[in-house]
Amino acid sequence: MRYSFPALFAAFGLLANAAAAQATAPQQDVAVLRQSVQQFLRIQTTGLPGQVNVSVGQIDTRTYLPACAAPEPFLPGGSRLWGKTTVGIRCSVPSPWTIYVPATVQVIAEYLVTAVPVAQGQMISGNELAKIKGDLTALPARIITDMSQAIGRTAAVSLVAGIPLRSDALRAQQAIQQGQTVRLVSSGPGFRVSAEARALNNAAEGQVAQARTASGQVVSGVARTGGVVEVSY
Repeated sequence: MRYSFPALFAAFGLLANAAAAQATAPQQDVAVLRQSVQQFLRIQTTGLPGQVNVSVGQIDTRTYLPACAAPEPFLPGGSRLWGKTTVGIRCSVPSPWTIYVPATVQVIAEYLVTAVPVAQGQMISGNELAKIKGDLTALPARIITDMSQAIGRTAAVSLVAGIPLRSDALRAQQAIQQGQTVRLVSSGPGFRVSAEARALNNAAEGQVAQARTASGQVVSGVARTGGVVEVSY
């Protein structure tokens, strides 16, 4: 394929003009972008327990980014505000662009560990628990940080001493036992009725319980402690 000298000259001229325009156009200050990521993560992690430490990774200064009137940080799909993560920054005007910045979020807080061995089925009290401080983002998921989330529950499995306590290692105490005589309670504006029935299943507080009345009718309701089943009509 042949090109005439005038056409080549014009093409080189366009490239030179584009390079010159890029060289003279204001360039985005990457320090401002890192600061916007820091502020974004600080706001998004408000309410997490303990002390939150945010570390923002470097942005390659060789990447040319036209100056942006209003850089907008955002959390890409699949990213999380916990541990090692990625924050996106996009610009709409005057020139659209998007970059992604690595960051690390640490959450230093107290969490619960087993102070002594706990047998499967054993009810948890304060005597079996201890608090230590560490980075929650480096621990397994569903770590318990509040005593109220553990006391009164039973161990779903046997637990050795000194391990972080997870919510999936505990189960709620049964509020209703299968075969137990329960009291069905239904109330509304100006009325409250109750009747005895026989529980057909085990249910923890807040779970659905079924019971059979003396007439043989099967009724479903919400299990409450004290052998009560709340029924709504």
